[in-house]
Amino acid sequence: MSQRETPTELFKRALAQSTRALAGAEDELEVTFGAEGPRLSPGRIVLPHPPRAISEPDAERIRGQADAMALRLAHHDASEHARMRPQGADARAVFDAVEEMRVQALGANAMKGVSANLTASLTDQLERKGAARMQDRASAPLADAVALMVRERLTGLAPPDNAKALVESWRKDIERDAGHALDRLSAVQNDQHEFSMLMRDVLADLGIGDEFGAEENAEEPTGEAEQPPPQPEDSPEGQDEQEEDSPADLQMADADMEMDNDRTISVESETEAEDTDETEQEEPGEKPIRPKSRNEPEDPNADYKVFTRAYDEVIGAEELCDGEELARLRAYLDAQLKPLQSVVGRLANRLQRRLLAKQNRAWTFDLEEGLLDTARLTRVITDPMQALSFKQEEDMPFKDTVVTLLLDNSGSMRGRPIMVAALCADILARTLERCGVKVEILGFTTRAWKGGESKQRWQEAGRPPQPGRLNDLRHVIYKAADAPWRRSRRNLGLMMREGLLKENIDGEALLWAHERLLARPEQRRILMVISDGAPVDDSTLSANPGNYLERHLRTVIHWIETRSPVELIAIGIGHDVTRYYRRAVTITDAEQLGGVMTEKLAELFDEPTFDDFMPPPRSPRESRQRVQAALAG
Repeated sequence: MSQRETPTELFKRALAQSTRALAGAEDELEVTFGAEGPRLSPGRIVLPHPPRAISEPDAERIRGQADAMALRLAHHDASEHARMRPQGADARAVFDAVEEMRVQALGANAMKGVSANLTASLTDQLERKGAARMQDRASAPLADAVALMVRERLTGLAPPDNAKALVESWRKDIERDAGHALDRLSAVQNDQHEFSMLMRDVLADLGIGDEFGAEENAEEPTGEAEQPPPQPEDSPEGQDEQEEDSPADLQMADADMEMDNDRTISVESETEAEDTDETEQEEPGEKPIRPKSRNEPEDPNADYKVFTRAYDEVIGAEELCDGEELARLRAYLDAQLKPLQSVVGRLANRLQRRLLAKQNRAWTFDLEEGLLDTARLTRVITDPMQALSFKQEEDMPFKDTVVTLLLDNSGSMRGRPIMVAALCADILARTLERCGVKVEILGFTTRAWKGGESKQRWQEAGRPPQPGRLNDLRHVIYKAADAPWRRSRRNLGLMMREGLLKENIDGEALLWAHERLLARPEQRRILMVISDGAPVDDSTLSANPGNYLERHLRTVIHWIETRSPVELIAIGIGHDVTRYYRRAVTITDAEQLGGVMTEKLAELFDEPTFDDFMPPPRSPRESRQRVQAALAG
């Protein structure tokens, strides 16, 4: 042990070594720690950062997450699982959850320490899922109940206390219908193929056996006359592709949580955003509030705590420094970004032309009164019996719109990224204002590094466990939606002030900007987030699970995207935000920001309508009506 190695570093090193040993891949497996953990991808395990003061429950929970992924690498064949996996959603959820219990049971039966770790991790997953509140069949998922009953048979361990009511709500029916098949699972738990075959009997006994696909049914040893013909086996290349692309791939190369999205035992609210079918998304600007599903949180803060809000602040930029300093900072910003102004300016002018084109006046033709349509006079001359034609000028019903630009003001944005973000926000605000679109520019950071007054109060209170967010928020209003650009122009220079940019708590900032948008009277509301990383606050992450802030951010994003009329779009600078947001783009260089911002806004205003899929117009009049409707947005 190094003389400077802290207890946390020692814990990380020991856990990485034991995880590699349990997985049977001491040389090939990379074990790291990050905010996106726990996560398993080929050749790599990412675990959450342990708190600085590691309690025994925290240590067991993190070790359990590591053991579960190591056991999956050691005892799970992803291609075999994908080949045997049912097609139907209910059967698939049960199949996945039970396979997870099989893999974990192999380690739990071999080592008591691993068994305790896995139980701690499972208890934490169930707690975060709200299993204790699932008291009846209507709220308790069948997959969870079956998986916990299989765990009980394979290991002899009773369900965790917070899931006993969940299991008991289903136990009687499951034992009656599939108890005999469940009793046979322990004899074949070491053979994944035989275990999967027997699980099909369980699913059939539960009444969801009809959800198997053709390939699974082809392997049934029954001799029924109406058996579908066997499908040809995939080539090795095809199996590889299926292993990479199938949602059953338990290696989860693209997943961002500890379990597969379809597996019920460990699924959390943030995965619902990734599972949503893109074909069901409404057109931007016309998105109604969707009905809440059974497992969807009503409140995005339901599983999120704040130790105290007494020291949070929402403040105008002009209140953080005097006018003279703002003017100096703005001049510095202009000088630094002068080479970029012409490029971003040209892009903004292009966006302005596209928006103004939608607001042009339109003419209604073939009326019985109004202004004489001189273009139709030739018809009267050639045929005096033709009636005169009149036209009427009308304003196009351009939908009122407000755009909020929410800028990450964390320390990692210091330098060129924050300069470019400030410039692009400034030019876009000016451009959209000319087009009658109101713009609000907001920023989010914290008042202190590594906790402020909030953390101090927590320490004075005796450091209670799981305190929630432990820093003082600072939300900055650079430009209010109703404020003219010329009055707010200097405020953007504040981003150049030394010491402003600290840490970032994205989930609460997103909710704050969203609430401000909902209070606006405009018909269409657009929220654009610009960030360069996942939420990070050392004080909060040291006293809570390592993915605490990221999990809240995912819940908030999913809630806005599925339950709110606000259109959400994100731009990541050197950070992949596409795994969080449904509509997002990632850029590698801050210099690309201006073009991406203008292009994404232009795409929102140029969304295709249903007329794009209609047959050709039958007459010039119908053609004009379609053009007018398209211009109206």
